[in-house]
Amino acid sequence: MGDLAAHLDRPVGRGHTPARAATGAAGGAACGDLMRVSVAVRGERVADAGFDAAGCGAALAAGSAAVALVRDRPLLDALRVGPDEIAGELGGLSPAKRHAAELAADALARALGAATRADARTSAKADRVLVAMSGGVDSTVAALLEARAGHEVVAVTLELWADPANDGERSCCSAQAVRGARALARRMGLPHVTLDLREEFRAGVVQPFIDDHAAGLTPNPCVRCNGHVRLDAMLALAERLGAGAGLATGHYARVRDGLLCAAADPAKDQTYMLAATSPETLGRLRFPLGELTKPHVRALATEAELPVASKVESQDLCFLAGTDRASFLGRHGGQRDRPGHIVDRAGHVLGRHRGHRHYTVGQRRGLGIGAPEPLYVLATEAEGNRVTVGPRAALRTGRVVVRDATLHRDGVEVDRVKLRYRSRALPARLAGVPGAGEHGRLELELDEPVDGAAPGQTACLMAGDAIVGHATIAGPA
Repeated sequence: MGDLAAHLDRPVGRGHTPARAATGAAGGAACGDLMRVSVAVRGERVADAGFDAAGCGAALAAGSAAVALVRDRPLLDALRVGPDEIAGELGGLSPAKRHAAELAADALARALGAATRADARTSAKADRVLVAMSGGVDSTVAALLEARAGHEVVAVTLELWADPANDGERSCCSAQAVRGARALARRMGLPHVTLDLREEFRAGVVQPFIDDHAAGLTPNPCVRCNGHVRLDAMLALAERLGAGAGLATGHYARVRDGLLCAAADPAKDQTYMLAATSPETLGRLRFPLGELTKPHVRALATEAELPVASKVESQDLCFLAGTDRASFLGRHGGQRDRPGHIVDRAGHVLGRHRGHRHYTVGQRRGLGIGAPEPLYVLATEAEGNRVTVGPRAALRTGRVVVRDATLHRDGVEVDRVKLRYRSRALPARLAGVPGAGEHGRLELELDEPVDGAAPGQTACLMAGDAIVGHATIAGPA
């Protein structure tokens, strides 16, 4: 059609919901307009599409334009349709009406993402790669490097969490982050898939995080997310999209001899957060930034005139952005402050605390106790709601018990362990020399003592700079 009046007079697909369609919605009370787009994908094509819209005439026309642009089109072409293409189909939109194209594009992207995940089956191409784009500089440069290497790049962004209390601009998995990443992908000329994993993320990452805190543990949700939610879902999508080259991410890591290995830039190495990645998954991953430093990555983004070149990195867990842990646990886990006793190692009461969930092993600040020497949290007890404190020397241990361990190589190869993300790897060995496989309980013998091993944290088991296994810290032996 090609103009606003035609789409208003004869809207394409209005009120039509194709069989076996996926539906995406956008808008609502904030803008007064509501858009619903339904898409049916069959194999490599968008077989059918329809929409419904409520609000201004521009929204009605934008929904019609979106349907016209994707109906009976190759899927990868449809995944390139955004606000610019929708506005162009309408002959251009004034700034005041531009929101209608953005609304339609958002609803369309949600529908296409769900339909692609469920029903796409694209012929495999050896040089096609799916790139995880969060909207930050690292993942964007990863996509840039894959394209420069001659690969056909398809971008994917995950929506993992939605909470009005969060700062969506600071989170890498919010609806705002998804829209930002989608705009970046289109700026780079890439088809983009929006993947909604909010249910899986809640069940597989957030609920265990809540449960672990209730049990007095200090969990690593990012390790769990990478190992059991994000990467698996994106690799399944890569297969549906025929991405023979697998999945590329913006992590700073390397792969050597089938094992995950530390990045060239030790300051940015992210192998700890990828420690639970299985060898089978690892074999289908690509890490374009593994040999680079962060300044080099920013320089590449600047050279390519990417708007994220100087974007500040988020330091928060994605679902805590803009809020704090205690408030989050109260809202989503029903965990309220439950005052209890702070005690020394002999059980003598030294003071009161607001609730054991506010404390973690090794913590010094926030105890509110006057003492001749600094006190540190030695243990938290969920059942008795007690926090045990003592001098720093009492934290020191040379043996650490771990549980739920996975070894990809024989235990004799383990010569180092990393007990926290930002800590250095410590010389260590496994007692008893266990074989490769699953182990309920193992003991680590450290060559030098460590000040505190927080139960619930991940123990990254290493041979040199290679990750040969992982486990969860149970506590000092």
